[in-house]
Amino acid sequence: MTATLRQTANSVAHTMIEGVSMTSALIGGAAGAYLGYQLAPVAWSDDSRIAFAGAVAVVGALAIDGLAELVLAPLRRLMRARSPLTSTRRSAPAPAATLDEALAQVTAATEEDAAHRAAGAAIRIDESDNFLGDENRWRGYEDGEATFYLAPGVVLHHRAERSEYKHHFTLLTGDGEQPVRITGMEQIRHHLAARAAGLPAIPATADRNVDGDKDEVLDDDLTGIHAV
Repeated sequence: MTATLRQTANSVAHTMIEGVSMTSALIGGAAGAYLGYQLAPVAWSDDSRIAFAGAVAVVGALAIDGLAELVLAPLRRLMRARSPLTSTRRSAPAPAATLDEALAQVTAATEEDAAHRAAGAAIRIDESDNFLGDENRWRGYEDGEATFYLAPGVVLHHRAERSEYKHHFTLLTGDGEQPVRITGMEQIRHHLAARAAGLPAIPATADRNVDGDKDEVLDDDLTGIHAV
């Protein structure tokens, strides 16, 4: 298969994967809306029943999308692994002569792996894949976490729970503000715009994150956090 055909096939496969993700969310939302309206007490007004159905629709969309991600996440990683290699990719280092040299090589590889995983998972919050998907802008660490420099004093932090295919993105600042769980690009824009205007950056957070978990961010959750 030529490089052009391979690239076309990858693009089609990527579009199909994202189409399945969107369809699953729509199906979950529609099913949730129907069930919510049917389960709402008849004594409620139409507006109240519709509002309740809307809330159930959101929960249904998040739940079905979360289940779909269990299958789609490995497929996304597989597609990235099969993407054509860039000319900037370095070759593997020569075999280590000492244990210290081997440790240094593995540490460097772990940091690169963390950056690669963060860039790959960033499509969850940046579906354009044109900004956060740039692996070269991610800095990986030997504990498997990574950061993406956004502006002076502001970075995006990534931590993965590989056993559950969960990815946590958190906005960190160097001025003592509370870390903010990020689920979409609009939240990052909101935060940076507030800082640029000299206003308090009250986070525009969603009720639930991309994994369907309640959006509660505690300092203890941010293990191995890296300072700005």
